[in-house]
Amino acid sequence: MAVIGVKEVTLAFGTEAPLLDGVGFHVEAGERVALVGRNGSGKSTLLKVLSGDLVPDAGEVVTSPGTRVTRLAQEVPQDLEGEVFDVVAGGLAELGKLLAEYYHLSHHLGGDADLAKLQRLQQRIEAEGAWALEQRVETVISRLALPAEARFETLSGGLKRRVLLGRALVAEPDLLLLDEPTNHLDLPAIAWLEELLQGFSGALIFITHDRTFLKNLATRILELDRGELTDWPGDYQRYLEAKAHRLEVEAAHNARFDKRLAEEEAWIRQGIKARRTRNEGRVRALQQMREERRRRQAVTGQARLRIDDAERSGKIVIEAQGVSFGYEDKPLVKDFSTTILRGDKVGILGPNGSGKTTLLRLLLQQLEPQEGKVRHGSRLELAYFDQHREALDEERSVADNVANGNDKVTVGGKTRHVISYLQDFLFPPAQTRSPVNSLSGGERNRLLLARLFTRPFNLLVMDEPTNDLDVETLELLEALLVEFEGTLLLVSHDRAFLDNVVTQTLVMEGDGRVGEYAGGYEDWLVQRPSTAPEDPGGTKKSAAKPATAKAAGEKAHAGGRRKLSNRERHDLETLPGRIEELEAKQSDLHASLADPDFYQGDHAEALAKANARLAELEGEIEAAYERWEEVEALAEAAGR
Repeated sequence: MAVIGVKEVTLAFGTEAPLLDGVGFHVEAGERVALVGRNGSGKSTLLKVLSGDLVPDAGEVVTSPGTRVTRLAQEVPQDLEGEVFDVVAGGLAELGKLLAEYYHLSHHLGGDADLAKLQRLQQRIEAEGAWALEQRVETVISRLALPAEARFETLSGGLKRRVLLGRALVAEPDLLLLDEPTNHLDLPAIAWLEELLQGFSGALIFITHDRTFLKNLATRILELDRGELTDWPGDYQRYLEAKAHRLEVEAAHNARFDKRLAEEEAWIRQGIKARRTRNEGRVRALQQMREERRRRQAVTGQARLRIDDAERSGKIVIEAQGVSFGYEDKPLVKDFSTTILRGDKVGILGPNGSGKTTLLRLLLQQLEPQEGKVRHGSRLELAYFDQHREALDEERSVADNVANGNDKVTVGGKTRHVISYLQDFLFPPAQTRSPVNSLSGGERNRLLLARLFTRPFNLLVMDEPTNDLDVETLELLEALLVEFEGTLLLVSHDRAFLDNVVTQTLVMEGDGRVGEYAGGYEDWLVQRPSTAPEDPGGTKKSAAKPATAKAAGEKAHAGGRRKLSNRERHDLETLPGRIEELEAKQSDLHASLADPDFYQGDHAEALAKANARLAELEGEIEAAYERWEEVEALAEAAGR
């Protein structure tokens, strides 16, 4: 039986193209539906329509009698006050108020009058069968690491979002609507949320930028694109494959349509002879084609992100020796040493409150260690992406936040008009004059990136850069960071982003221990010690084989030292030069493909050959790196 049905819903704001253009679907109990689409496509708006918080211009939303619908919104209500326990328990309506009253009284007992009142509350809770609900509230508060007695209105924006997520979860409605639920959660909380939602008996519709979360949860995909909703059965991977095929078909259809339209436009303008013989039905058909072409909305383009590299830094970027720091009796970092080299891309993992920000500040010399020392290399130019440090001026326009009131910006040594620059980040000209407070969360993050990338840097620090970005922009940012020749320090709870970008990880393991591992999140799962006190990802996996050079070296060491063979010594000496040679060829080929002259004349065959050669080079480079890491690990195990 359908929990909710949507019939021909249309919603537009002003004279713009409708965000929702006659959309329709239904959702059954037990389905976990991911709502995907570009930033600004109307996903959050659709959730508001489903929850009844927004009335559509046309169409209807039908729910079964007695259906309970709960929505976690991106925006935090401004008028919500009270202690965190009260706010979370508020998801249970009247029973929540009863539990909140019992909670406060039991924690602040006075005289006999309080004891008598507490007894009466206990009797009422027993009569309502609400003791299990109290346990549910306390479990949610514990797993989301919420300060139960703190005042909601005094919390940070991120912590308020976690409280509201708890409020939505305790309600256990028939239909749960979640808008970016993983924002501001650490890895253990995300894994717990995944497990909870996988066992949720009601219907779930969620929006997320977290691809691992999406892959692990979704049983069906709804895509909102240019006002239209497309239903894709199956998981996220099947959706990606089917979507790529559909876009190819759509592009071919549009090309045939445009060719036909051009032919008809040429016919109608042939002059007196054509007018005498022209078919009026053909004229009417042409008018219909013109209208269809006018109404067609083009696929949203991809952002064009570029990093303006500064002068290369020295080989050693950051060196820490025996660094310790803590507060009172709580050590956050203890006896930590590391060397970060130019080109390293370092991920920092750990639960909220474990000291990730403290470690960053120590490495950046923004905080003096209590023991040990931190040394910086030469010619460092730092850029810091952080939504709190890089606060946007809500009242100023999009353009003014980037160009500070000027019409032009300088990027990569070239002066560009700010409107042209912002179009690279998918801001249409009309939107560049809009105030920042009109932007969605994802649009704000793109604007922060646009402002950041106007400055040259060779050391980039990014603190949770993935929040609210759509998947397409996220993947483009990944590719940009992989190609970045400088050094990256990245704090993130996005498992896929970490795996695709970082070359090593620093993990906050508790009691001041900072573990250092090669590779990304999945590599850390393989390498972590079996005695690790906590899994920042909240998952338990066994390692079938070493996934990284460091793990391979540990395995070789465990089996006893042996000498390198002649072939291994040869590979160890020659592979670095071979990799440089292959990467130079790859760079030359990319340069050729970027040259407009390449596409003059009949270039189809040359383009096919170039792409095939690029694929070969990528495979050769990957294989060379894998072999080099393997022999490096063997050399380390053999003591060189």
